[in-house]
Amino acid sequence: APFIAATSLIGGSAPHAPAVDVHNPAQLSQSVGSVVDATATDAANAVAMARASMRGWNDRGVDARAATIDRVAEAWESAHDELAALIVREAGRTMLDAHLEVREAIDFCRYYAALGRTQMRVHDLPGPVGESNQLRLTGRGVFVCISPWNFPLAIFGGQLVAALVAGNSVIAKPAEQTPLIAFRAVQLMHDAGVPREVLNLVLGRGETVGHALTSDTRIAGVAFTGSIATARSINRALANRDAAIGVLIAETGGQNAMIVDSSALPEQVTDAVVSSAFRSCGQRCSALRVLFVQREVADAMTTMIAGAMRELIVGNPADPRTDIGPVIDAEQLALLRQHRAWLRAHGRCIQECDLPSGLTGKSGGHFFAPIAYEIDAIGDLQSENFGPILHVVRYDKHELDRVIDAINTTGYGLTMGLHTRLDARVEHVIESARVGNLYVNRNIIGAVVGSQPFGGEGLSGTGPKAGGPHYLQRFCAERAVTINTAAAGGNVQLMTSDRPAAR
Repeated sequence: APFIAATSLIGGSAPHAPAVDVHNPAQLSQSVGSVVDATATDAANAVAMARASMRGWNDRGVDARAATIDRVAEAWESAHDELAALIVREAGRTMLDAHLEVREAIDFCRYYAALGRTQMRVHDLPGPVGESNQLRLTGRGVFVCISPWNFPLAIFGGQLVAALVAGNSVIAKPAEQTPLIAFRAVQLMHDAGVPREVLNLVLGRGETVGHALTSDTRIAGVAFTGSIATARSINRALANRDAAIGVLIAETGGQNAMIVDSSALPEQVTDAVVSSAFRSCGQRCSALRVLFVQREVADAMTTMIAGAMRELIVGNPADPRTDIGPVIDAEQLALLRQHRAWLRAHGRCIQECDLPSGLTGKSGGHFFAPIAYEIDAIGDLQSENFGPILHVVRYDKHELDRVIDAINTTGYGLTMGLHTRLDARVEHVIESARVGNLYVNRNIIGAVVGSQPFGGEGLSGTGPKAGGPHYLQRFCAERAVTINTAAAGGNVQLMTSDRPAAR
């Protein structure tokens, strides 16, 4: 595998500073590449570069911009295997997840390019005779796109291409854990025709370059995916500027729940629970955190889930047999271990999977085996636990409304699952649950671009949903144009039409 030396790309130029090695989270002794972090001065230079180039990019028109993004899709598709392999090595995702992520990133390109061609046309609006009314969409300015490490290409790329299609210039600030994937993706975007001064890459930590970018008075908005704490910090930084009111598009995770009643099919539930809670090592915004099971079937359901958990293979994500790879870094591993200690003291163990020998220590990685514990209430959890940990709560058959209220009371509203064969119950939950994505009789992960727009409400985000029909418009400014055509003697085009003269 090639060693990648990643740097920021500001107008195509790279700042010079000492490089730091980037290690494989599954095998810490393996260096995947190196990264040079940018400074606050570099971030300011990137804003200046992006600001100067925005008008020229916007003036190209949506057809030209969309065609460029279609070429980005082709470039990423040609580099599919290279990008997937890098996702495995740098982010610790399994081979299956990595290949699906590359596909999703390509889908975002094609979806937003097609959406732009339709939505950014000039729209004629009604009005009285002698008046023309039009609505036009245009880019807002400079957008800062801050993306997470758990989908280091799909979320990263989706933010960038939406902002670019809309006519904005962009500064990409990826998570510090996954700079190599971002660097390679942006290189391919530049090669595909995105101007280097329009798309700038700034690598570094959030408290330095991230803060410098989000507090800069010259930016028009921020697209962010990550924690609610960071989203609040960005929101404050934007609000504290003596500048135009900035746009914030945020997706911030959730305390995602699934409700299972006594009519549900046990095998279907088991498959949905295990994939939702443990696939991608539980490191998805959409992953299942709390399973509510009707008391009458709880013992049988949890026994079957525990059995399925014992079949999961924890190991090197480069091995196609692996189901569960590593968590991203030592900090995340420490948080999961801390919560496991709390569960051992306050919960009732359903299943703790074993770690195979050799996965930890100096030659190993950041591995955490899946666990499932029963707790008394969702309110016992103080925060989202971002890893392969499932919490189970039993409920009585007449307590469905209390369960829904408890889920809503958390303030989060990203994904939710329901397993039942009762149509009336499905409709009741649809009407009562305050979540962005509700899945019935299936797992709660893997939203499909264009079919299942993804994003939450409340503490889970601002909307609009990524991969949906309203996302692109949030990156746009709206301009209405009204012309008094009667002032020029009417619509002169009628005088030159090819229609035959009246007889």
